[in-house]
Amino acid sequence: MTASMASIYDLVGDLVVYRDLDPVDSRLPRFSESWPLMGLAGPQTPRKIEPAYAQALAWQLRQMRALDAPGAAIEELVFIGDNLSSDGSAFRNLRAAGDWRGWAFIGADRRDPPAAEETAGITTANRWTALAPFLAGLLYGGAALDTRTAVVLDIDKTAIGARGRNDAVIDAARIAAIEATVADALGSDFDQQRFREAYATLNVARYHPFTADNQDNVAYICLMLGAGVSSLDELTRDIQDGSLATFKDFMAQVEAGRQHLPSAGLQALHDDIYAYVRAADPTPFKAFRRREYRETVARMGCLPDDAPVEDMLTQEVCMTREVLDAAVWLRGRGCLLAALSDKPAEATMPTPDLIARGFLPLHRAPAHVVGPAIRDLLDADAAAMA
Repeated sequence: MTASMASIYDLVGDLVVYRDLDPVDSRLPRFSESWPLMGLAGPQTPRKIEPAYAQALAWQLRQMRALDAPGAAIEELVFIGDNLSSDGSAFRNLRAAGDWRGWAFIGADRRDPPAAEETAGITTANRWTALAPFLAGLLYGGAALDTRTAVVLDIDKTAIGARGRNDAVIDAARIAAIEATVADALGSDFDQQRFREAYATLNVARYHPFTADNQDNVAYICLMLGAGVSSLDELTRDIQDGSLATFKDFMAQVEAGRQHLPSAGLQALHDDIYAYVRAADPTPFKAFRRREYRETVARMGCLPDDAPVEDMLTQEVCMTREVLDAAVWLRGRGCLLAALSDKPAEATMPTPDLIARGFLPLHRAPAHVVGPAIRDLLDADAAAMA
């Protein structure tokens, strides 16, 4: 079988918003220009699960709708994601901020028998194919699914790298980026086993209050543990007994002993990251994130079109066919489609030197499309409602 190729751009164009809340589409204003119009208290970029983020995104969705459907007001929201905690919170906040009626689909492929459960407008399903009955149910329930509808597609582990099917490749790209960045910084002092133990220990929900669930912070901590600032056992003990309450506490500890870092290069890297943290930049470890971009796009569309699907799912970041089919079908009905990712710009956009070498933004990078087709099911449901 020959696999087809597609990109996020094929679904939403440049109507993509990353962590910095700057829409990729140049027709839309930057966050730094528009935050007063959004009614926000200040220019600091909120995080995805915060109400202020939803307030900003609701304003941006209205601007997006005005680009191709002037005069059309958004009245309802459909959110398609993979994580009940973060995507569910973002959906609830966005629905409230827009004062829209709305529904969310949180999908994953799991070994359990097919099942879907709806609570307060959020449907969780253990098959991505459940998108078809989910959308059919919205139609039967009276949803417009037309120019009055804003559809938000989560990118990571939803539109690409489907959770439960292909998400491990996205994780592998990120881990490879952290490991390579740390190895470059430590040189001959890099201990791969020590790094992997630290990363596996700290990259879990138990330590989210300390790491702020931020991969930049986890990467920095692993770097400094590798540099001998502390041992993993000492760090986890200090976290547990409250000696270190937050990531900033750890960074302040490193800053106090900066002169003991083993090389001038490592001191300079610490200084760079520390400056970004003090400036409240949520993406302080720029070198790691730029490496993450390279590692991710290198895993998109890299195999031959006739490669076995099993190889694609374990070696490539693939487009999720069910999400693609649903997006194309919704766009055909006149819905506004936009894509959302909590990845920072450094992990999604090529630097000028990479652009000169032909690299594309993450949302424009083609990927093989893998998964069961649901377009016929959607067309049949729509015809039944006509």
